[in-house]
Amino acid sequence: MTKLAGFGAATVVVALGIATAAPPVRSVSQVDAQRWAGTWYELARVPNGLQARCIADATATYLPRADGSLRVIQRCRDADSRWYVATARAVSADNDHSGAARLRLSYLPDWLAWLPAASGDQWVVMLDGNYRYAVVSEPTRKHLWILSRTPDIDSVTYDRILANLRSAHFPVDQLIPTPQLAQRQAPASAYGPRLMV
Repeated sequence: MTKLAGFGAATVVVALGIATAAPPVRSVSQVDAQRWAGTWYELARVPNGLQARCIADATATYLPRADGSLRVIQRCRDADSRWYVATARAVSADNDHSGAARLRLSYLPDWLAWLPAASGDQWVVMLDGNYRYAVVSEPTRKHLWILSRTPDIDSVTYDRILANLRSAHFPVDQLIPTPQLAQRQAPASAYGPRLMV
């Protein structure tokens, strides 16, 4: 009888775990790559190694390429006001016909892009109908960025984004805000050869 009770308790624990587990991450169904192209300002992110030195003015610029991929230029400033840039190539993941909704980014030269560790997922999980703001993540929810076409966004819209992310089990409590202090992009010569690592 004790074994039966123990088995019953274990079954309940497993069932509760399944019931409370986060559902799979879903991207939006379609992103128009031409409308997606251009510069997005980072409003907040979950900390990550690539941007460890970034404290302000982080942006991501997407430029369509002739082969259908996107050139991605990520910029930010560190505590000493130095600008850093990282350039990646983004391709549609798994030929899913969703445009830029599910991308694979590689920061390595094209001739090394075949390496398994050379790329990472970048999924658009939330997108305003007018492409004013977006949220980017990936299948594990480990990475998360809130982006906007402008350096800031009204608090009502931002709170709604957070509420939607929280209900979808994204780590909203880990988000850190990204100050957008510069109203202009730094001149290209300021970036030099530095890469964010």
